Amino acid sequence: MAGHSKWANIQHRKGRQDAKRGKVFTKLIKEITVAARMGGGDPNFNPRLRLAVDKAKAENMPGDNIDRAVKRGTGELDGVTYEEARYEGYGIGGAAVMVDCLTDNRTRTVADVRHAFSKFGGNMGTDGCVAFQFKHCGQMLFAPGTNEDALMEAALEAGAEDVVSNEDGSIEVLTAPYEMPAVQEALAKAGFKPEFAEVSMKPLNETVLTGEDAIKMQKLLDALESLDDVQDVYTSAEIDEV
Repeated sequence: MAGHSKWANIQHRKGRQDAKRGKVFTKLIKEITVAARMGGGDPNFNPRLRLAVDKAKAENMPGDNIDRAVKRGTGELDGVTYEEARYEGYGIGGAAVMVDCLTDNRTRTVADVRHAFSKFGGNMGTDGCVAFQFKHCGQMLFAPGTNEDALMEAALEAGAEDVVSNEDGSIEVLTAPYEMPAVQEALAKAGFKPEFAEVSMKPLNETVLTGEDAIKMQKLLDALESLDDVQDVYTSAEIDEV
């Protein structure tokens, strides 16, 4: 059942991410800088920046670090200019993989990503080869045992797009990408706190992997996530605990 458990799978992935917290501040600073450059330095009028700042605060990033990142993005301070790059491909069992990067050197980044794919049994594909298999959305996961009817009523009233019940009893609330903070805030006032919340690329279909395939896929994902220029890795693979 573990391989089919949304709850176990999310907790497993989150645990691995938490173990790599040394990179968290670096990733957040990059995201804040790029968000400010693209949409301005006021989080009230820049949903992407607001989301990045909220995430940084949740990770206890000092306010001075956040302010400097915003100012680098708006040009008030000098700094490295990062650009967005997305790479797509396939992992074990044909599972879709999407890799979002922020980089100051695309040549280096694409070489690193391609090497990780090839070394760990995946195949890097062309632009758009798997993107259609994902939905860009805000995703909040609530623990099994949460009152589904009450959560659904509160979520839809708050502006959520959908509420999904999983076989393991967990419940997902889905929102438009940058409306998630407002919906999450409304749900908190109604007494509902998610165990996991992020703006993500949610796979429309999942590929369940177990045994050796699960181990191999996890190694590929770990290799991609360890790259300095990688911000996020999304996959349609649902991995049994490895």
